[in-house]
Amino acid sequence: MWIYEKKLQYPVKIKNPNANYAKIIISQLGGADGELAASMRYLHQRYSMPYKEVVGILTDVGTEELAHLEMISAILYQLTKGLSSEEIKRSGLDTYFVDHTSGIYPVSAAGVPFDMKYVGIKGDVIADLNEDLAAEQKARVTYDNILRLVDDPDVRDPIKYLRQREIVHYQRFGDALRITQDKLNSKNFYAYNPAFD
Repeated sequence: MWIYEKKLQYPVKIKNPNANYAKIIISQLGGADGELAASMRYLHQRYSMPYKEVVGILTDVGTEELAHLEMISAILYQLTKGLSSEEIKRSGLDTYFVDHTSGIYPVSAAGVPFDMKYVGIKGDVIADLNEDLAAEQKARVTYDNILRLVDDPDVRDPIKYLRQREIVHYQRFGDALRITQDKLNSKNFYAYNPAFD
C-alpha cells in the first residue's frame, strides 16, 4: 500500500532565511489545525468508516497530509538555516532555539507543543466527516493568515500550493459526505447507528 517518492510533493527553495516567518509558519506543523493533526486525524478515522470509498478518500488525503508535513518542515528548515544568534533573538524564536536548536519540533506559533487532543476521531461517519470538512477550512484560513504576513515569493509559492490543496481536500470530504448520504436513508442520516436505527 505504501509507496514513498523521495522528493517533496511541491518544491521548496527559499533563498532568504527568516526567523519571523518560521515563527508563524510553524503552526502548520504542530498547531491544532496543522498538517500533523490532519494526517493523524484522517489516517486514524479510516478504520471505523463503514464505506470503502470513504476509507479510500481518508487514506488518500491522510497520506498527502504527510507529504505536506514534509513540505512545512522543509520550509521551516530553510527559513532557519544559518541564522545568527542575534537574528534568532530578534525574532523571538530564542525560546524555541534553546530547546530545539534549529531542529524541527511540532509546536504552534504560540509555542504550544503538538497534542493528540487536536485530533478529532469520534468513530461516527457523520461526526468525523463534518470534523474533516471543518479541519480543512481551518487549515485554509491559517494559510490565508500566513499569506497576509509573508511577502517573500519563495515562501509564498509553496504556501499557496498548500492552501490550494486544503480546498481540494475540502471538496474530497464533501464527496465523502455525499457518498455517505447516498448510503444512509433519511431516518438514520443525522443519527447514524446501524445497531439501533
